[in-house]
Amino acid sequence: MNRRYGILLLAIAVLMLSWVHDVRAQTKPAGELVWALHVSISPSWFDPGENGGLITPFAVLYAMHDGVVRPMPGQKIGNSLAESWTESPDGLVYEFKLRQGLRFHNGDPCTAEDVQFSFERYKGGGATELRTNVQRLEVVDPLTVRFHLKEPWPDFLTFYGTSATAAGLIVPKKYLEQVGDDGFKKHPIGLGPYKFVSFKPGIELVLEAYEGYWQKVPNVKRLIIKGVPEGTTRLAMLKKGEADLAAAMQGAVAEEVKRDANLTLVDTRHPSMFWIEFAEQWDPKSVWHDKRVRLAVNYALNRQAVSEAACLSYCPPAGVIVPRLMDFALPTEPFPYDPQKAKQLLAEAGYPNGFDAGELVPIPPFFEVGEAVVNDLNAVGIRVRMRTMERAAFYTAWREKKLRGIFVAADGSSGNAATRVESFMYSKGTYAYGGYPDIDELFQQQRQERDRAKREAILHHIQQLTVERVMFAPIMDLRGLTGVGPRVAEHTINSIPLHPGPAFQNIRLKGQ
Repeated sequence: MNRRYGILLLAIAVLMLSWVHDVRAQTKPAGELVWALHVSISPSWFDPGENGGLITPFAVLYAMHDGVVRPMPGQKIGNSLAESWTESPDGLVYEFKLRQGLRFHNGDPCTAEDVQFSFERYKGGGATELRTNVQRLEVVDPLTVRFHLKEPWPDFLTFYGTSATAAGLIVPKKYLEQVGDDGFKKHPIGLGPYKFVSFKPGIELVLEAYEGYWQKVPNVKRLIIKGVPEGTTRLAMLKKGEADLAAAMQGAVAEEVKRDANLTLVDTRHPSMFWIEFAEQWDPKSVWHDKRVRLAVNYALNRQAVSEAACLSYCPPAGVIVPRLMDFALPTEPFPYDPQKAKQLLAEAGYPNGFDAGELVPIPPFFEVGEAVVNDLNAVGIRVRMRTMERAAFYTAWREKKLRGIFVAADGSSGNAATRVESFMYSKGTYAYGGYPDIDELFQQQRQERDRAKREAILHHIQQLTVERVMFAPIMDLRGLTGVGPRVAEHTINSIPLHPGPAFQNIRLKGQ
């Protein structure tokens, strides 16, 4: 009898808790949506001119800013602020005609001078490549701008009009000259579907729908983006109705989302990739200089098991570091999982008992991937221990070439195989630790090649060389898992090709 009474009390408690959670969710203001991101929010994300070509800041950039051309629902590159554009027959001139009546969030009109100003102040990832290829930018009239290239460059629109860079996102010249770069970060002004309201550093960004947005006024009137690095906290927020979207739901947290009938787990189809970077492979004194050791790492990785542990098998094992969703990606199988082969290679390299490899830093917050890699390497005798870093510090150290030994890298920026070559394989790339003269030469060849088949052959050759030289240990294409709460009718995730976030202006809550 006592046991039955206890079960009854437990059932009542569960019902009461569910009722409380429902009340919490229902008391959220109508038309308000909360998106819990997996990283702390940085004010540097507010300024397109500083974006390093990495995908995460676009969670904010595409909310507050808009581009001349940019990824749109159903289009890799579509007209946005530009109503039309043309390319000259010789491929040297691109002309963009802006829409009439475009106004920034502060009411200032958007003109071709703002387009010129935004491009010229851009200093983020890909800026060197853009400067190398663009001879000059001409303001023809208040609504027309022309880019003159030094020579034909088939990737101009890819670098200018996708998240490969943020150079095509437009900021207001007059306002920025008044407040300066620091003032702009404190109160950014853009042309996007949402305008800035307030910001708690690292924690919370509050945005309101911009009534003057050229395309349509967003359905969601208030968008709150929260920085929540802990996966369990994002899960709890989703379950309690405190968040409507939760990014990067990995491992056990993702399993719990999948089990909950009130929640939906969405695998995002964007070009993100995990790999192990051999930072010291060009140093003759380093253990990683030996190709056999790098090859041993590749054979040691149980890529399918890593995918199961980190993303419930949604992430396909990879053979190159160019995601298979990208144009010109080389279709190639990954190295097979063969720990005995890995041990044999280590013995041939002079390490029959393995060796101490020091620390391995995984890209935050994907520590499940890091843990799985550490376990695989330790199992074959490459003794390594995981050290975690804060995300901003990781990217700074990576860009400044301060990460040593091996580390787990990832990238989700858009573009195609050429943009990945430019960042990670070309010796002068922003995140490249070294390179090879022949790869550099092939990179220069492909960027001028207008014949698609010939260009694809060159880019495939580059990727094949990275495999033959074991420049990397590819792990898997990331299918970032997003948790969606019960209030969301249309999450719009995956509606924009090669982009992990939603189409902000089209998100719809139930009842709208």
